[in-house]
Amino acid sequence: MSSATDFGKAAEDHRWVDHAARAGMVAYGVVNLLIAWLALQLAFGDREGSTTSTGAMSQLAQQPFGKALVWLVAVGMLLLVGWRALEAAFGHDSEDGAKRTGKRVFSAGKALIYLAIAISAIRVATSSGSGGGGKGGGKGGGGTDSTTRTLMDLPGGQVLVFLVGAGIIGYGIFQIYHAWSEGFRKNLTAEGKSGDSGTAYVAFGKAGYTAKGIAVGIVGALFLYAAVTHSADKSGGLDVALQKVLQQPFGPFLLGALALGIGAYGLFCFARARHLSR
Repeated sequence: MSSATDFGKAAEDHRWVDHAARAGMVAYGVVNLLIAWLALQLAFGDREGSTTSTGAMSQLAQQPFGKALVWLVAVGMLLLVGWRALEAAFGHDSEDGAKRTGKRVFSAGKALIYLAIAISAIRVATSSGSGGGGKGGGKGGGGTDSTTRTLMDLPGGQVLVFLVGAGIIGYGIFQIYHAWSEGFRKNLTAEGKSGDSGTAYVAFGKAGYTAKGIAVGIVGALFLYAAVTHSADKSGGLDVALQKVLQQPFGPFLLGALALGIGAYGLFCFARARHLSR
């Protein structure tokens, strides 16, 4: 067991993991920029695109050499899965006890998020058409509401859905705190935080994490509403959350600002790829 652990720790610290993480962050930046573009289109009146990772991959697939680009994104996301999985199993050794466990659980959660995006990309890349991702991100078969319905049918399902919603909201609040405490700065090298470019990178991070926190918080609120009303179809993913923003007073303006924030996060991913500090 100790030899396997030593091997895992050595793999997690290997310089090739840095290369994998950099490539993966570029792919993740592309995904976020595409989602931001779809959200901007939605704000300006285009209701056809789905503001999800599947919708983003479908948009990319329609470009010249699109399927090849989608495959590259899929590979990049799988590299991120590998990095975070190694972190979850062997990383954060400098931390003690509960803090190390918490960070490893967080890394495992990130691995699952990246895996879901990778699966979306692979499905689009292997589809016969331009990729599927039109309307309905989060609704319909296999969407967020079907997951909610499955949870709701379990013993104590309404409580489970409520707890899922509360957990998602907590993660969204953490993202906003991460933005304004500038905790993301530790993900950049000293060079990446200095000078005019460093100032821009930090601004991208602050705007990006804030926008993602707000969007995630809305998704969590939809889960809470579904639990309180005992109605699975009231839940939804990012696509539904952004539609809810659009329905509010000054909705196009609010959605446009949120889209720019998500785009800023995509740019921060590029900065992190260039100035990676693990």
